[in-house]
Amino acid sequence: MSVIRGDHDDSTSRPRAIAWARALCLATLGWAAQAEANTSDGYNLPVGVTSLSRDIYTLHMEVFWICVAIAVAVFGVMIYALVKFRHSQGAIPDTTLVHSTKVEIIWTIIPVAILVVMAIPAAKVILMMEDTRNSELSIRVTGYQWKWEYQYMDAGEGIDFFSTLSRDSNYARQLHSGIDPNTVPNYLLDVDKPMVIPSGTKVRLLLTSQDVIHAWWVPDFGAKRSAVPGFVNELWFKVDPGKEGIYRGQCTSLCGRDHGFMPVVVDVRTPDDFKKWVDEQKAASKQAAAQGEQPPPTALVLSK
Repeated sequence: MSVIRGDHDDSTSRPRAIAWARALCLATLGWAAQAEANTSDGYNLPVGVTSLSRDIYTLHMEVFWICVAIAVAVFGVMIYALVKFRHSQGAIPDTTLVHSTKVEIIWTIIPVAILVVMAIPAAKVILMMEDTRNSELSIRVTGYQWKWEYQYMDAGEGIDFFSTLSRDSNYARQLHSGIDPNTVPNYLLDVDKPMVIPSGTKVRLLLTSQDVIHAWWVPDFGAKRSAVPGFVNELWFKVDPGKEGIYRGQCTSLCGRDHGFMPVVVDVRTPDDFKKWVDEQKAASKQAAAQGEQPPPTALVLSK
């Protein structure tokens, strides 16, 4: 057992402590620099590529600045009171202060007015989110552990396929796979077959689940809704023309042990390219039917 002496020489421990402090400072500065670099896309809602997502973002910023104004007013009064009426300046507590009905009324009316001002635009956005009328394309989305099934209606009637985690991500996530996840493009955010939709088209999703509660979510669409077994929930979005591309999301419900491996990928194409894709899917289905085969949902082609 070692004994600590009062005359212990700390000449070796001091440089070590200085080194640890320096490393901590460098790590803190590095974290701060990274946080600052990610401020535009890491600490706020995305503006998105749909009218609904922009309305949600506008509402979010309005409420945010109202909260900022309230915080400035409240903390401003608190700081002023602490500085102006501090004991060191000879302030004496007022022991005769009693209940004031006027003050009670004022600080009840003001919060109610603020809530009303916030509720009007919020109600407008909520009603807009629930308005699935006049949709031009409907897709039934069914959640499974742990994949999505997309069944097209309207112009895409007959198209049905499963969307699962891409093989690269699936291999890399395995224990002792020996694969560095940083080398896998879009790790855990890519699928073998994405949902394909046209831009400039109001798309309605009919969400349900085969087993447990899932949730379909794409941040850039401003769209998230639960998929509940035995129920059908609806959501809609309309991607702006000119915003074609790949958009990614995830299941946001804790649906089981592989919950983190159930991404959502949407391929937004121009209406003409979408029509070509639909024709390709239907042609493949007819060819398989003519050969007397029943193609599995995952056997559909997705080439543009």
